[in-house]
Amino acid sequence: MNVLKRFLAACLFAFGPAAAVADDLPQLRAAMLASGTVNWEISTIKVHEFDRKNGFELAVQDYADNGATRVAFEGGEADTMVADWIWVANQRAAGKDYVFIPYSLAVGGLVVKDDSGIKALPDLAGKKIGIAGGPLDKSWLILRAYAKQQHGMDLAAETEQVFGAPPLIFKSALSGETAGAINFWHFLAKMKAKGMHELISVSDAAAALKLDPDTPLLGYVLKGDYAAAHPEIVKGLYKASRAAKDLLRNDDEAWKGLRDKMNAGDDAEFIALRDGYRAGIPSGKPIDEAAADRFLRLMADLGGTELVGKATSLPNGLFLHLE
Repeated sequence: MNVLKRFLAACLFAFGPAAAVADDLPQLRAAMLASGTVNWEISTIKVHEFDRKNGFELAVQDYADNGATRVAFEGGEADTMVADWIWVANQRAAGKDYVFIPYSLAVGGLVVKDDSGIKALPDLAGKKIGIAGGPLDKSWLILRAYAKQQHGMDLAAETEQVFGAPPLIFKSALSGETAGAINFWHFLAKMKAKGMHELISVSDAAAALKLDPDTPLLGYVLKGDYAAAHPEIVKGLYKASRAAKDLLRNDDEAWKGLRDKMNAGDDAEFIALRDGYRAGIPSGKPIDEAAADRFLRLMADLGGTELVGKATSLPNGLFLHLE
């Protein structure tokens, strides 16, 4: 018995300190939309311990909607959340020291049914376009600017817009109630798998407008004082995010464990969602802030203060450069 006790004591001595070190990793509290596609990356980070391998513990807090994640973040209940940098610019111009780590490109576009006969934006004149995200949706604003430049068309005046929740826009487009649709990217992926195709992509429209389609739209948001006080955690988050993206971009096997989270109705939807996610992975190159400034000025011109607030040009220090 004494031999057994000595053996157990030796095990505790050998493994106890290591376990304590792991448990003592600093936590990064992340407020996340429970149903959001960001969870595919978050799950990958946790399963493969990319957070621990980069010196921190990602503590995920799930919320029912984006408004709740913002309340948690702004109220100090969470250290980070995901938002678009236009919102961050708005807040920064209003005096809040928020900073941004790129997460995802603006992927998507305007889709029409394969048998619609619609070949270009002017063919939508007099028809209905379903739009998720409301009249200030960034994709809608970019496509309006593109239609004006390329076709001399006032897309807002010459079409009827139907604004609604993503599932409603999804159903109305598939049923033919609307002639075209702009939806969140994961709904668009499913729509393409069900007999629709992209008439014009946001990426192509942005390029035509001399914007940089490689400028990430979504990212992790942190408070500036937190980033200054915890630079290693912030760098660790960036590295963990990149590691998860690299795995998901290159390894089909990594997606098998995510399938239940993806709400894919069949294999075609699953593949469309996987490929759509991969299309939104940023290149990792430094952000072109001049291009971002042009994008923000376009949003200010089309969306006004309701969208950008006082941020009519790119606020200094918005993007964290961690490359």
